[in-house]
Amino acid sequence: MRHGLALKPRRRFRKGTVLIVDGTLVPTRDHTIATQSKNYRYSTNHQVVVDAHTRLVVAVGKPLPGNRNDCRAWEESGAKAAIGRTTTIADGSYPGTGLVIPHRRPRGGELTEWQAEHNRKHKQVRARVEHVFARMKTWKILRDCRLKGDGVHHAMLGIARLHNLIQAA
Repeated sequence: MRHGLALKPRRRFRKGTVLIVDGTLVPTRDHTIATQSKNYRYSTNHQVVVDAHTRLVVAVGKPLPGNRNDCRAWEESGAKAAIGRTTTIADGSYPGTGLVIPHRRPRGGELTEWQAEHNRKHKQVRARVEHVFARMKTWKILRDCRLKGDGVHHAMLGIARLHNLIQAA
């Protein structure tokens, strides 16, 4: 079933586009699709991809149990397939995925000056996805979702679409 408010996945991105990905937990009462996560609530993990320049949501992965780590959720949710080979940045919880992540301090050493500067800029850009999550979670349905089955995913897609409409206005 196709809903009019649902976010439509984009097939191609303009050359030079930079995307940001992060996972967010959506508390839900449907224990068939959710598991207890780090906040001790039953949640689903949603991978959300945001355009770094426009701050519009471009893809939302299928919900996975909340105890799934971000690396695995990135692969399994379909978010990776939705964006193809577009340059994408993420936080440090995505090692080995091919995404642009911050530099890690070597064992017993320190980061070089350029690495520290790169990490600082990386953090500033990545904060945009956290701001998008904050705006999306002002909707009560994403703070305590009572929908069953695919309802959680449809709610997330609908809220992403509403966020994009508000952002574009």
